[in-house]
Formats: sequence, C-alpha cells, structure tokens
Amino acid sequence: MPSSPRVDVTKLEHRADSPFVPTAVPRLSWVTSTDVRDWRQAWAEIEAGGQVVRLDADASVLVAWPFAPLEPGEERTVRVRVGGVDGTVSEWSEPRTVAAAFLAEGAWTAPLIALPTPERQGQPGLLRAEFDVDAPVERAILSATAHGVYQVEINGTAVDEDTLKPGWTAYQWRVIQDTTDVTALLRPGRNAIGVQLTAGWFAERYGFGADAKPFYGDQPSAALRLELRYADGRSQVVATGPRWRGLAGGPVLAAGIYGGQHEDATHALPGWSEPGFDDRDWAPAEVGATVVPVPRSAPPVRAVAELPVVATSLAPSGATILDFGQNLAGRVRIAADLPAGTTITLRHAEVLHQGELDRRSQRGAAATDVYVAPGGPFTWEPRFTFHGFRYASVEGWPGDVPVDAFTAVALSSDLEPTGAFASSHPLVDALHRNVVWSTRSNFVSLPTDCPQRDERLGWTGDISMFAPTAASLLDVDGFLAGWLADVAVEQEALGGTVPFVVPNVSGVFISPTAAWGDAATIVPWTLYERYGDTAVLEAQYPSMTSWVDLVAQAAGENHLWEGGFQFADWLDPTAPADSPTDAKADKELVATAFLFRSADIVARTAEVLGRAQDAARYRRLADAVRAAFLREYVAPSGRIVSDAQTAYALAIVFGLVPDEERRLAMGRRLAKLVRVNGYRIGTGFVGTPFVLEALATTGQQAAATRLLTATECPSWLYPITMGATTTWEAWDALLPDGTPNPASTSFNHYAFGAVVDWLHRGLAGLAPAEPGYRSLRIAPVPLPAFDHAEATHRTPYGTATAGWRREGDTVHVHAVVPANTRATVRLPDGSDAFEVGSGEHTWTVDAPLPASPRLPALSLETALGDIIDDPAAHATVLDVFDRHAPQAARTLRTRSRWEDGLPLSVEFFILPKAVQAAIDADLRAASAADPAPASVPS
Repeated sequence: MPSSPRVDVTKLEHRADSPFVPTAVPRLSWVTSTDVRDWRQAWAEIEAGGQVVRLDADASVLVAWPFAPLEPGEERTVRVRVGGVDGTVSEWSEPRTVAAAFLAEGAWTAPLIALPTPERQGQPGLLRAEFDVDAPVERAILSATAHGVYQVEINGTAVDEDTLKPGWTAYQWRVIQDTTDVTALLRPGRNAIGVQLTAGWFAERYGFGADAKPFYGDQPSAALRLELRYADGRSQVVATGPRWRGLAGGPVLAAGIYGGQHEDATHALPGWSEPGFDDRDWAPAEVGATVVPVPRSAPPVRAVAELPVVATSLAPSGATILDFGQNLAGRVRIAADLPAGTTITLRHAEVLHQGELDRRSQRGAAATDVYVAPGGPFTWEPRFTFHGFRYASVEGWPGDVPVDAFTAVALSSDLEPTGAFASSHPLVDALHRNVVWSTRSNFVSLPTDCPQRDERLGWTGDISMFAPTAASLLDVDGFLAGWLADVAVEQEALGGTVPFVVPNVSGVFISPTAAWGDAATIVPWTLYERYGDTAVLEAQYPSMTSWVDLVAQAAGENHLWEGGFQFADWLDPTAPADSPTDAKADKELVATAFLFRSADIVARTAEVLGRAQDAARYRRLADAVRAAFLREYVAPSGRIVSDAQTAYALAIVFGLVPDEERRLAMGRRLAKLVRVNGYRIGTGFVGTPFVLEALATTGQQAAATRLLTATECPSWLYPITMGATTTWEAWDALLPDGTPNPASTSFNHYAFGAVVDWLHRGLAGLAPAEPGYRSLRIAPVPLPAFDHAEATHRTPYGTATAGWRREGDTVHVHAVVPANTRATVRLPDGSDAFEVGSGEHTWTVDAPLPASPRLPALSLETALGDIIDDPAAHATVLDVFDRHAPQAARTLRTRSRWEDGLPLSVEFFILPKAVQAAIDADLRAASAADPAPASVPS
C-alpha cells in the first residue's frame, strides 16, 4: 500500500516567516511530500477556527481563503490535509497561526511624532512614554512605522532583531507598518516604551555633490500603536501623541544611510526605555500628521550572514585594514574591552589600491562609522546605517588590532533562498555565487543598483532585466510586489511615465525610456510566471496598461518608438566611456523591441485576467509593432540593419521574428558577430540577459559555450579571474593590471549577472512550463565545455531538480518533479518531447560532441579567424606574445575584430623584425609540438 503523503503549510499570502497577514482573506499555499510517483492531489481540507472546508481540486498554491474574512486583529490557527487521486490521505499539517495585521478603518489614530528642538538636519534621538498594565494580558500587538529608521524597546528590550525598519518606500503615498507580538515583554504595573529614531532614507540627502539635499523632509518621525487585550476581555491602546517626550540627543550623535553612524557610548542613558526613568530634562515630542501605513507584505531587512576577518594588512597611512573576503552590504560589529573614551573609526571600501582603501566607488558617501567606547567590555554594531564593502580600515585602536574583535554582518531583506546551481566549470560556479551575493547586497528593502555609493536607488532598468534571475535565486514575490506598488503610485503622479528610479527621489528622471519604463510590465509578468500570482497582475494592471498606452501613443501610426531620450543598451563595452548610451545596437530599434515586448505582455495579462476586449486590443497592437519592426529593421534574409549582438538577441528571444527560417538565420549571424568579437561580451544592460538564450535556441551552442566561458575582458568570467566576489557595474571595473578603473564604477551591481537565469533554465534545463511551476520544462542544453550541470529550485509546489552528466558521447539526464505537478521533457538527443509525472526520473541518450579540430599550424601568417575559432590556438598565441611582446599581447586580448583571411602579421608588422621572427618561430614550434585536438569544438 502506498505510504501516506505529508503536507506542510508553507505560506500565508506572500510570507513564510511571519503569522501576520496584510489582508482579511489571505491566500494559502502548501507543499505535499511523498515517495509515490505521479502523485496528484484530488482534494484538500482546510481547517481554521474549528471550521473545515473541503476543496475538490488540485490547487495548492495561493489558494483563496475559504472562510469568512478575518476581523481586524483576529488570530486563527490553520491546518491542511490532502487526498490523492490514488486514494492516499495525509495527516493534518502542523498548525500555522494566521493573524490580521490590518486594523479597522479609522482605527489608526497614532500621529507621527518627532524630536523636540532638533539641532541639525536628520537629527537622531529618543522618544518615550510610560503606561500601566492593570490585569493579565492575553495578547499585545505593536504596530509601528516611521519616516526614517527606528527601533522600539519595551521595558529595556528591543522588540525584534529586524533592522532599518520600516524600509524605504514612496513616503509621500505609502509607508510600511511593522507588526510584532510583544506580549512577553510586558509586566504587571508600570511599563515603558521607547523609540530610537534616525534619519534613514527619509531625511537623507539625495543628489550629487553640492546639489544633494533632502527630498522628503529634514527630520525623522515615528508613529506606533500598542494594543493590549486583557484576559478579562478589555482592550487598551497606547499610541504616539502629545503625552510622549523626546530628546534630541543620546548616544547616537549622527546616523545616515550614506554617511555612516557616529555613536558615543559615554553618552548612553541607562534605563531610558524602562519605567521610572527620569526624563524631566526631555521635552514634549513634536506631534505631526497622522499617516495610515500599510501592513508589511514581505520580510524585513535582517542579518543574513556573518563573516570573520580572513586577512589583515597595514596601510601606508598607518591604518589597519581588515579583509572579510567577501564584498557585501552590511556593517562591522565590534566586540572588545577598551578604556572609556577610546575612539574607533571604521572606514569601508570594496577594493584596495596601493595598499589603501580605494573609496572612489563610494563617490560622495562617507561610509564612516565612529564609536566612542564606554569603558569595559562592549559589543557594538552601527544599527542605523549600512555600507557596501569587503575591506574596512581601523583607526584609533590602542595597540595591535585583534582580528577576532571584528565581524562583518551582511544585511538584506530576509528572502528565502530558492535556487541553486552547480556545474563542472569552477569559474561559472563562482559567477553564480557572485550573482547571489550581489542580489543579496542590492535587495536591502528594495531592489537597488549598488550598496556602496551615494546612490543606492531603485533603478527600474536594472530590475527589469534582472527580475527573472532574482526569481531563480530567492523568493521575491512579496518583495517585488511591494516595490511595484511604489512604481504604480510614482507612475500615476507622472501621468503614466515610469521614472528611472523608484522611489523617485531625483524629481527629474521622468522621460519615457525603453527597458527602464518596461519594468512596469516585465516585473509583474515575471512574478506571475514564477509564482502563479494573478493578484499582482490585477493590482498592477492599471500601471501596465498606462505604460503601454503612453508609449504606443508616442509611437504613433507607424508603431515605431522613435525620438526622445533612451538609455538603450546601456554600458555596451564598445560605447565611449563618456557616452555609455552610444551602444552598437540602434536606440530606436531597442525601444521598438521593448514596446512589442510590453504590448505582448499586457495582451497576455488581459487574457489571464479575463479581459477579452483588452486582450484583443493589445494583441493587435503587439502584432502591429512586430510588423513595423520587421518592415523597418529586418531584411528577408534575417539580417538586421543595426548589425549588433543585442539587436539579434532581442529579436530572437522576444519572438519578433515569427518564421523559423529567418530566426535561425539570425542565430547564425549572431554567432558570427560573437566570433568576430573574439567570443567576448558585446552587449550592455538590455542585451546581456538574452544573448546566450538567443544562441542556444537557434542551434549555436558552440558560440554560446565560448561566450560563457571566455575569461578575457569583457566577459562574465573576467572578474572572477581578478578575484571578484560580486558582479560588477562595468566589465572592466578592475583593469587587467589590478588597478581600479578611474571611472570609479561599482563592484557590486547585479545587472550583468542576469545570465544566471539562463544557467538554470537552459544549461541545467529547469524552467516553469506553466505559471508558478504548475508544470515544469526539463530541457537541458549540454554545452561542450561542461561535463555536468544541475539546477535545484524550491518551487511553490516543492523542490524540483534538473541536470545532466556527460560520459563520452552519452548524456545522462536526471530530474526530480514535485508532487502534484508534471513536467514536459525534451532530451538533448533531439527526440520529441514527452510528459512525466512527479517523482525521480533518469534518462540516457546519445549526444555526441562535434569533432574537435586539430590545432592549426601556427605562424604569423595564420588567419585571425582560424586562431579565434580554436581555444587552444588562441591560448598559445597569447602565451607566445606574452613572452616576446607583452603590449602586443594586451592588444590581442582586447581586439574586437577577428576576421577570416586577415593574417596575424598585419596587426603586428610594426614590431621589430627580431621580435617578429622569435614570435613566428615559437608559434611554429608550439603547433608542431602539440598537435592535440582543441578541447572545445568550434
């Protein structure tokens, strides 16, 4: 008899980490585990508050709440059991508490309160009040928010371990409510509640140089509501208001997101958040407006990792430099015993230059923390700021600096890891690790560009391109859905234009721009594809249609998006350093391709939401844009007038070319462009996520292999060879000689890491075939440079795996399909696709590699095209030139044209004759001594 399945409730609405939900009808998700193959759910029973509802369906993800809506503040216990079509029945799941975080309409009456008589912009300080508890408390719920960053203490104890609360939103329209059960912190009789308050993002100075200024306001403020429910049925509310007292002072002297934190522990006020504290020197808090917050829908920022010092050095300036071995977003914690008044200064940087911190990538961000020790043992962490760094310098320490006194604390929104990848290529695996770290570093409250400089903004173009990779790595459903709510309100304020950054603190970035503005459609559609979340489509539908309507109007009757500002293929490596928008791919071609992509997405969204008329209208628009694109830019042969890698990649992956013959011709042309470029990156922000997929799906796996595994600059793996632990903003952020690029770019940008999504979906072969992984697509692409690859993903239905291993001409494919799902499988031997049910599966197929060419006879007369086609020949040429002509070798490594028929001697005829003769002799000797086949086929 089959064993019984096991069921676990995994999510309440978007969250797995909290019982508090922002809605009266929270959707439920559960995962069934079983060793029974092809298991499918036939029914489910959901119990809440003693009521049981049976659902005769196979739905188990984001299932509609089947009970009466939750009342404000109500708490229920939920559990689930399921039955399979095979007759197996699970036990009831472990109970999960679900609690309403929302309040009744009009119940939030707590005003924002601020510090009395602040001395400067962004003044940190303390707020406090006392209250009495006159009977046993059954439950006490704290709801709090701030214009700034805050932490609450009750009776001397912090209410949680979360940090940088409530996070950054479009404060003019939306602030987040944090909800915490604080029952255990209360005591009979007199109690005290205190708020530590700093500027955070609200009172930060935005802009560059002397133009930087506060955008939202000069001073932080906070609001909270503590509701006590007594065992005898009574309730009591303690809320911010005129009874509260404040102090523009305390141990934190200054704190900012960009500047860092200055704290003097000799100014500490012991007992300030406990009852009976003497606050007669304090003054009444400044009472402001009442702003109703929205309950949190995604995990807050928390510490997600701790790293020890791995090396130290003494800088020429005399400072001790700590190396934590990993670039990250976070801060340094100190645990030591120092004399009172000892002042320790920590400065942060991503890289070193000439033995000192290279702080140019931080631009105007001081990123400096100062701590004055209280005397005796202490542990200190600057909890009201964060930095992007791998290195920190220590100044002011008496005597030798003990490395075990310092710990790097990595911060990120605490999103559950869901995706993993491993292969036989150590550099590609390192690339994947680096992208994970860059994602974590730039998901601090919202998706940002970088964590280190005086920017850290929610650039729409970055996440527009990166959202699929983010969803392959982390559970970003609620996180990005929350950010999209800010996109919608910022966009509405601009009449449909999506600003370049959200929240839009620039005040000027308001021009409709392709790829950046298309975040309004691409990101919600990605959430639907990866999580099956129709609610985000419904919520964002006005934003999605507003964006497409705006651009369609600009395109006019010819349906081509022409004119206006465009970032285009931003940071194409061939673009001039002083003009990064001047990419090879035509700006208007790129813009029109994205208009098609967004119109197509909105048409599909309307179909999902049952809006038939809208679906037909936007489908007509998408078809008209595609026809215009083909008419304007694509020849019947498949040649694109803007003959650039990005142009072909977008046309292929977006489906702009409906006929297979032209699509394959485009793939061949793209492969040739990649080859002529020396198999190095020739794409920027908008082309890089798609170029490998475009090659692989048009039969150009060899070119995809060479492009992915290249190590010359620019390439995905070049930073790995230079010691990178995160992905970089620019391909050459660190120059080949190890010096930082004078352009001072970020060393922690996730945008170019968007290739990782294809590593999961393509190389390993694990992708959703239906929204939310309701069914899977198993279709690995075994690239020649790899012996094996595997991706694992914690889907909403359970953990799925796909991978392969090569043994000679045989490829072994394996997959794990979660219970209650199925998979469509396409094996790499080219056979027809077939379907399988849940369980573990293995297949073995013949998939011989193409014959590898022999190492060509090398000399100065060998054609450049023949050299670049053969990795072994290319490596030999570089090695010989390194020995005899290092400058010429550097020229070869950066060469952007490897033409057929053009001999190597044409490039280097100006070298001294003796050097040419030595190079020619060594090349001939190398090819004669090692005629072995190349390791990677052309």
